[in-house]
Amino acid sequence: MQRLEFAFSFAGFAPLREISYAFLLMTELNEQLILDSLRQIQDPDLHKDIVTLGFIRDVKIDSGNVSFRIVLTTPACPVKAEMESAAKEIVSGLPGVRSVAVTMDAEVPKGRGLGDKLVIEGVRNIIAVSSGKGGVGKSTVAVNLAVSLALDGARVGLMDADVYGPNVPIMMGASEARPEVDVNKLIPIEAFGVKFMSMALLQPGDKPMIVRGPILHGLVKQFLSDVKWGELDYLIVDMPPGTGDVQLSLAQLVPVQGAVLVTTPQAVAIADVRRALRMFETVAIPVLGVVENMSYFIAPDTGNRYNIFGEGGGELLAKRYSVPFLGAIPLGIEVREGGDKGVPVVVGKPDSPQAQAFRRVSEEVARQVSIEAMKPELVVLGKGQ
Repeated sequence: MQRLEFAFSFAGFAPLREISYAFLLMTELNEQLILDSLRQIQDPDLHKDIVTLGFIRDVKIDSGNVSFRIVLTTPACPVKAEMESAAKEIVSGLPGVRSVAVTMDAEVPKGRGLGDKLVIEGVRNIIAVSSGKGGVGKSTVAVNLAVSLALDGARVGLMDADVYGPNVPIMMGASEARPEVDVNKLIPIEAFGVKFMSMALLQPGDKPMIVRGPILHGLVKQFLSDVKWGELDYLIVDMPPGTGDVQLSLAQLVPVQGAVLVTTPQAVAIADVRRALRMFETVAIPVLGVVENMSYFIAPDTGNRYNIFGEGGGELLAKRYSVPFLGAIPLGIEVREGGDKGVPVVVGKPDSPQAQAFRRVSEEVARQVSIEAMKPELVVLGKGQ
């Protein structure tokens, strides 16, 4: 009898205790043997092994040639490559294995339903992108977050709920597009792999939206239920700034998986985003984290860094309220040019520091959504139960 030792860990994954398995070299290679060996790999966020989490699918063995799928909770998983490499290495060391083929896949889990709220057919997770005040680049973050997730292979929708300043169609390069109607439902416009809808598509030109609370509630409900969104992993909702009617309507109508709060480092913006954070807590919407936009500027001629709007405010806010800091986006002309031209920076300048920062933020958002979605349902018991 020969004892095979497996002790596995790698960058990005939580430290694992050493696990040893004893196999007879003459033991026939089978599916259970493979699954037991793969239990050494743990998801760094869900803190369980990938077999227990149900990530391993379709194990096949043919004359020592092994193949299987690893189905993650998001296509934007930042440790996907490391997990694939680790799985190959572990299974390759099993007795009787000649080759290993691993297919990486993803199925975004559906967010937890909340009571009797409206559930949009086909939409797995709703993410609100919000800010305490205007002028912090909230819509820019929402657009680049949506396009980044689509670039990673997710099915993404973008709902422009900022009815007073609907800029998403301009940023997506489709301001002249008009949605069609199919059986009393609007067909969203698609650009850069993202389906989107905006009041600017329905009421073009410079005519202002002059509406009060009850009408706003109806508009939000129509955008949620009267648009043919189809199958989506994520529906990103670009919220108006502040803590007003649209935020409350969204919270009342649908199960929102979480909110992404956008701020700049300056004190005024931080003070306002604190109020937004408290508002989401009040309406029981988890805060997925804080994004610090226009965080700093790197001079292209000298390489010097300038903290134009202050330094570290977003990260300090996240620490103070014990929510994740999703990342810092540097200030750069590439972002402004992309928004004006209708080509998001993650597509137009993918190698720029701004685009790379947005891609990292999208990975963090996807990670936090997966963590929230995998949490157990909260059960509220009535009196006498």
